[in-house]
Amino acid sequence: MARERNAVAGRVLIVEDEVAQRGLIADIVRRQGHAVTEAGSGKEALELVAREVPDLLLSDWKMPGMTGGELLDEVRRRGFGCAFVVMTAYGSIAHAVEAMQRGADDYLAKPFESETLVITVQRALRTRRLQEENQRLRRSVAAYTGLGEIRGCAPAMQRLYQAIDKVAATEATVLLTGESGTGKELVARTLHERSHRSAGPFVAVNCAAIPATLLESELFGHERGSFTGADRRREGRFEEAAGGTLFLDEIASMPVQLQPSLLRVLQERRFTRVGGRGEIACDVRIIAASNRDVAAMVAEGSFRDDLFYRLNVVPLRIPPLRERREDIPLLARELLDRATRRHGLPAHPLPPSVLRRLIGHSWPGNVRELANVMERLALLAEDGVARESDLPEELVGRPGSAGCPFVLPPDGVVLEDVEAGLIRQALDCTNGNRSAAARLLGLGYKAFLYRLEKLGE
Repeated sequence: MARERNAVAGRVLIVEDEVAQRGLIADIVRRQGHAVTEAGSGKEALELVAREVPDLLLSDWKMPGMTGGELLDEVRRRGFGCAFVVMTAYGSIAHAVEAMQRGADDYLAKPFESETLVITVQRALRTRRLQEENQRLRRSVAAYTGLGEIRGCAPAMQRLYQAIDKVAATEATVLLTGESGTGKELVARTLHERSHRSAGPFVAVNCAAIPATLLESELFGHERGSFTGADRRREGRFEEAAGGTLFLDEIASMPVQLQPSLLRVLQERRFTRVGGRGEIACDVRIIAASNRDVAAMVAEGSFRDDLFYRLNVVPLRIPPLRERREDIPLLARELLDRATRRHGLPAHPLPPSVLRRLIGHSWPGNVRELANVMERLALLAEDGVARESDLPEELVGRPGSAGCPFVLPPDGVVLEDVEAGLIRQALDCTNGNRSAAARLLGLGYKAFLYRLEKLGE
C-alpha cells in the first residue's frame, strides 16, 4: 500500500464548509501520503488555487456563497489544470451527470467509506499524472518542427520553444523582442494557450496603431462625460482581458505620460477608468512586444526605466528569418499550402531552383515577407508549378546583376534578337514541345506563347 501511495502522491485541496467533516476527510487523505490544503469556502479555494495550482481539488457541491459547481466553472474557465472531484450529500444521478457535464473528473456521494475516498483520490491523481505525461510527450515531439502554430527546427527556435515551455505556466510578465514580421504575436498567443489562463480571453492591442490621445481610454476605459464624445461608459482592454492575457504590441510607442498608469497596473494590479474615481481590480497577465531596443530608449530617456524592469521580467528574443535559413523550406511549403487552400487553388510544388532563391534572400520583412511571396507564387503559378520568374524582382535580381549567366559584350546587343535566339534554342532542345520550352526559359505557358506570337511563329 505504501508503494502505491508514493507512486501517486500529490497536492490535494479539500473544500468543505463543515469544519469537522473537512478535518476528517483531510486526515484520511493526508494518511495516504498526500500534501493537503484546506479551504472553508469556494472563494477561499479559488484564492489558494490562484497562488498554487493543486494536483486535485476535492470540493463539496452544496456550499454557501460560491457553490462547488460555481467553483468548478471558475477553475475550468481560468484554465487551472487540476483534477476536480465533487462531493455531495445529494447523490442522485442528475447531480452526477451535471457535475461531469460541467467538467468534473469524478464524483463522490456522501456518506462514503474511507476506502472509497482513498480509491477515488488515487484514481484522479493517477489520471492527472497520465495527462501531464501525455502533454510532455506531445511537447517533445512538437519541438522537432514547431510549437503550437510556430514552425521551425533551427537551434534558435528550439531554444525559444524551451523558454516558452518554462515560462508559459507562470504568471510572469514577458517582453518579446524581434524585428517586424518575426511572429511576436504568434509567440504571445502560444504563451497564452499553454498557460493556466488559456480558457480566458487573449486580447491584443497595437500601441503604435492607436493615437496617443485615445490610448489611455482604449486600455483603461472611460466614464460617461469624461471627455467630448464620451456619451456612455466604456470598458477598456484590461477589463476585456480579465482572467486572460493582454498583449501590448509595439510597447515602445506608448507615450511617456501614459507609462506611469501602466506601471501602476503592473505593481498594484488595479487601475481607474478615464474620468472615474473608483479603482478596479485587474486579473490579467501582461505580455509586451517591441521591434525597437527598449533598453536603449531607457538610456536616452524616452522610456521609463522602472516600467522597463517591470516588463522585462522574462525577455524572449524572436530570431529573424536570416538567422534560421534552414527553416525556410519548411515555412515556405506550409505558407504556400495555406495560400493555395485560401484561394481554392491546386497545391503547387516548390522546385529546387525556387527554394535556392528563397534560402539565399536576406528577408528584411521576415516571415511576413515570406508569406507574401508564397501567396504571390500561389496566384501566379501556371500548370501547378511555381517558377523563379514568378518571384519578386528583389529575389531573382535585376538584369545584369551578379549571378546572371550572360555577359553583355562591350558593343551591346539587340535584346529582341537575343530573346528570339533563346526561344528557338529552347524549341530545338525540346523537339518543338512548347510547354517544355517554356519551362526551360522559366516562363509561364501563356507568356511563352505571347513571345512566340511576337516572333510570328
